[in-house]
Amino acid sequence: MILHRYFARRFFLAFLGVFVIFFAILGFLDMVEQLGKFSGDDVSFTQTVGLTLLNTPQALYRILPLVMILSTIALFLSLARSSEMVVTRAAGRSAIRALSAPIFVAVLIGLFAVAVLNPIVAATSQEYEKRASDYRSDDAQVLSVSAEGLWLRQGDNTQQTVIRAEAATLEGTELSRVTFLSFTDAGPITRIEADSARLTPGAWELTNAKSWPLDAPNPEASSTKHDVLRVPSTLTRDQIRDGFGTPSAIPIWELPAFIKQLETAGFSARRHAVWFNMELALPAFMVSMVMVAAGLTMRHQRGGRVGLSVLAAIMLGFAFYFLRNFAQILGENGQISATLAAWATPAAAICLALGMLLHLEDG
Repeated sequence: MILHRYFARRFFLAFLGVFVIFFAILGFLDMVEQLGKFSGDDVSFTQTVGLTLLNTPQALYRILPLVMILSTIALFLSLARSSEMVVTRAAGRSAIRALSAPIFVAVLIGLFAVAVLNPIVAATSQEYEKRASDYRSDDAQVLSVSAEGLWLRQGDNTQQTVIRAEAATLEGTELSRVTFLSFTDAGPITRIEADSARLTPGAWELTNAKSWPLDAPNPEASSTKHDVLRVPSTLTRDQIRDGFGTPSAIPIWELPAFIKQLETAGFSARRHAVWFNMELALPAFMVSMVMVAAGLTMRHQRGGRVGLSVLAAIMLGFAFYFLRNFAQILGENGQISATLAAWATPAAAICLALGMLLHLEDG
């Protein structure tokens, strides 16, 4: 038990060290990117630093498996240099038993990442997007989904239009039972209700619509009906699709409800379902990274074999990392199920690493 605690502490300190180093590197690179992105806007250096601190956690969270494999390599290289692994094996501890403590720590880190870091990263990502949009002073175009249906906002500096629909197609370009409410700084000016609306280049095409001029003395008396009515719009199909944002900007605890709202509104929630399963599988993928790195570096290293073993471990870790991302893309495109996309890569990596450990085990 004392030896397990010792290995667990060493591994956690190694992970913490690599984590801090990557945070500093990514923070510096992101600051350079933010300075270039907002070079034409009136953004101070302090505001740029704030944007960097808000955006860096998202980038670091995505590469946590790579941080894990580098931490494992650092741990076992350190143990090999001090001959502690040799002593441990000579004392009758097998490689798999010696690896149990780092695996346990990896599971805890993975659970902590999913339960705690995920909501923090989602909050910082949302705040970053909000501040970046304010600094750029872009035209407001916002999309959200709630239990009441789909909400869109379009407009410019003179007029805004809020669009509510009870249902929509998968791409959000055809709406059913829709309401348009236009307003300026002085207040609401027009209300339009229609059975359906279809997005065309430069306008919404409404069917069976009724319009009320809210700035008139008697809006109902001044209302008009239209079989087909075109409402100018600056929205595009890509902007509506991107308006959902990335699934990583939604805390994992809120994802199931958000997925249900998307499906109720008539949208495809495949991207969010795949991301949800990927997050649930993150602890298992963390364990697979530890086992892959350990299978190539925990033996006693001599001479030039150290560099080859480290290179092989890093390359294999990167291969599984990109294979996981590729499986995520296949899942989002509907080529494979969300469960298979999330769990296939960790399972394959664990089986391969376990095979290496059993093959190399001689204790």
